[in-house]
Amino acid sequence: MSVTDTTPTAAPDVDVSALQHELAASGVRYAMAGFTDVHGRLKGKVVPIGHLPQMAAGSELFTGAAVDGVPQDINDEEVSAHPDLSRGFRLPWKPEVVYFPSTLFTEGKPFEAGARHVLERQLAAAAELGLGFNLGIETEFFVLRQGENGLEEVSDRDTAEKPCYDLSTTLDNFAWLTELVEAMDELGWDVYSFDHEDARGQFEIDFTYSDALTMADRVTFFRLMAGEIARKHGHLASFMPKPFADRTGSGAHFNMSLKDLATGANLFEEGDDTHGVGVSEIAYHFIGGILRHAKAISAVIAPTVNSYKRLVRKGSTSGSTWAPVFVSYGDNNRTNMLRVPLAGGRVECRAADISCNPYLGAAMILAAGLEGVRERIDPGAPHRENMYEYSDAQIAELGIDVLPRNLSEAIDEFQADALSREVFGEALYNAFIDLKRDEWQAYQSHISSWETERYLTFF
Repeated sequence: MSVTDTTPTAAPDVDVSALQHELAASGVRYAMAGFTDVHGRLKGKVVPIGHLPQMAAGSELFTGAAVDGVPQDINDEEVSAHPDLSRGFRLPWKPEVVYFPSTLFTEGKPFEAGARHVLERQLAAAAELGLGFNLGIETEFFVLRQGENGLEEVSDRDTAEKPCYDLSTTLDNFAWLTELVEAMDELGWDVYSFDHEDARGQFEIDFTYSDALTMADRVTFFRLMAGEIARKHGHLASFMPKPFADRTGSGAHFNMSLKDLATGANLFEEGDDTHGVGVSEIAYHFIGGILRHAKAISAVIAPTVNSYKRLVRKGSTSGSTWAPVFVSYGDNNRTNMLRVPLAGGRVECRAADISCNPYLGAAMILAAGLEGVRERIDPGAPHRENMYEYSDAQIAELGIDVLPRNLSEAIDEFQADALSREVFGEALYNAFIDLKRDEWQAYQSHISSWETERYLTFF
């Protein structure tokens, strides 16, 4: 099996020896077994390709206490990385290396607190209902260079107050940008669009959706790949949600649908469109579940201090932050947390940002959506109006909930919601709360410099 073939299978049956020989014959010399810490940052070990069979059996051990958000003591049995050999990525910029996303094990079974396994559990819960979870994540990020006065845009012409879709500055960035796009296509991700985004120095690359586990694997690897390719060109790729106070922040919009596992049909396209926004009845129930748990979900899909500087009505010279503030849904209306794009058949969550751990974010959203499906939750009427124009008094009068205003509020909501403990498991639930409260306290203590130092070069 080619390592660029990441088509998911129900029970991957890979001949490890054959794969090892195939890779070695094609020039691969090293294999990485990788997993994410709680932030979504990749961790792992490297073995010579001759040791792939041992790595496939879980030979690579990690002390969990040395990794953020892996809730282990130093006397606990190590976690081992079990690579998913059906979903590997050969590094396009370093083709002698192959990377395998891995699920952590300990004591002979999957590690409950491993981020990838958290998502696997929710996908299994969906499968019990005969459902699969399709996911597409939009990647927004900044690429900057070091100038005389600090970090600045790569293009000298990138100076407009409304630079969105500007072709001249896109072309100025073509060297690193097209190398990244071609690398993604080499991996079989099918990039269908890329552009200069709403902020100076900001870009977006969109590629074809997949099952949620594959998409989470790809997005975590994308951040590594984008950072390495930008660095090769002398630049810095930033996945900070809002690195500049006067510019738009970087989202990671989750585009979601449920499919029938038996037929592959998109279930958000079929059935009665109760509220006329372009989705089916099951999609409305899915929306209802997400809205019920939106505040707790916010802590996972907008997981940093800086995230909440993006989730505001104002804060961009372009005229809009394009980020949601309210727990609401609607049709092709970007002021809602949940939007149904013009073509219908899917639901977009606009609150997620590019710093999130996509395994954990997808798991929380899926669990909430499945609760909505099981309980047939009605999300109520959609909002088609410009939500930004409401005053706080009007919002209160209408009974519309507001997303958390900062990380501290978001963690309070996460801690209070029983779904959080159910999805994360006891150990990761407690570790996540402690870690994020520590982040908030560190920010409060060192507010002048801590945020940029912590997040600008996070990945």
